[in-house]
Amino acid sequence: MKQRYKYAICFGIEALIAFLVIWAKGFFTDRAAVNLQILSDAFFVPGILMSLLAGMLYVSGEGALIGIGFVMRNVVLAFIPMGRTKHEVYADYRARKLKEAKPRGERCILVSGLVFLFIGIALSVIWSVKFYQA
Repeated sequence: MKQRYKYAICFGIEALIAFLVIWAKGFFTDRAAVNLQILSDAFFVPGILMSLLAGMLYVSGEGALIGIGFVMRNVVLAFIPMGRTKHEVYADYRARKLKEAKPRGERCILVSGLVFLFIGIALSVIWSVKFYQA
């Protein structure tokens, strides 16, 4: 049951982004070819954004961004009085962060993003076959 809510929220966010793209480009103001291009953009934009977000969440969950956090923490500690007493070695910091990390099951972001991306690409192919004149 909880999984359905996650998927519903992801699809709702993507539908909102798609609606905003349609609204910004003026969907019903032009010919069918232009409307198909607008629909293609409306599905492609949230699809690619959510797919990239899922990729970033995956990379972050694997510990690839721990080094950036370590550097930022040391920069902040350098300006705090007596902050250097809290210094720890990077290997210890990385081990602690990986131990504290919770496993995430954010597959809904990737799945919904890929669905919207696939629809956007399919609409682009339909437009290029039907309306593109070289």
